[in-house]
Amino acid sequence: MCSRYYRRSDGQRIAETFGVGSSTSFDIPPSYNIAPQTFQPVVHLSEETSERELVLMRWGFIPYWAKDAGVGHGTISARCETVTAGAMFRDAIRQRRCLIPADGFFVWQENAPKTKQPYAIGLKDGSLFGFAGLWERCTDKVTKQPLETYAILTTEPNELIAPIHDRMPVILAPKDYERWMGPAGPAQLPVDLLRPYAAEKMTTWKVNVRVRDVRNDDATLIGPR
Repeated sequence: MCSRYYRRSDGQRIAETFGVGSSTSFDIPPSYNIAPQTFQPVVHLSEETSERELVLMRWGFIPYWAKDAGVGHGTISARCETVTAGAMFRDAIRQRRCLIPADGFFVWQENAPKTKQPYAIGLKDGSLFGFAGLWERCTDKVTKQPLETYAILTTEPNELIAPIHDRMPVILAPKDYERWMGPAGPAQLPVDLLRPYAAEKMTTWKVNVRVRDVRNDDATLIGPR
């Protein structure tokens, strides 16, 4: 499961990388310790124009039929092996697929009963990439306003990550962005894209344990330990 990731890219670079033409009305500064329940940039196809759109959504998927917004606290990721079967993501996988911009993510390796070593993982060329994600719109029970949330798809680890963790987020190649977000019938869902990313294109390194505390958010968190 991916429970923390980072993004050193700002809004302009995200828009350029993901081909988002229209400007946003909000700032997107870099963030080096992205945690669940925070609002983060997400790329999806506009329901009005079908063009790529960059919006802010809260990390923690809440299905539209949920009676309690607290359900989003436990749904930050979706297993690709079961995403089409369960009620939680069944509608979203068919109609609301998205991309979550990231420069890397963190996993924790258990070295001893009381010690977990954090690792950062990114692409060897240092490029910005997109996680495969699902999004949903519901009504916030407190504010009574529309609330958009998302989850990250996860899959089995590749050869690089397997010694560290038993899951990894699905990273999509740029050539697959359009197909992932575009319309598709039930028989043509792009679930074949939900696979481990090539290990030879990725790199990993140990980072400081300060990343455990979500209140820490600075560039030193992604530096090698």
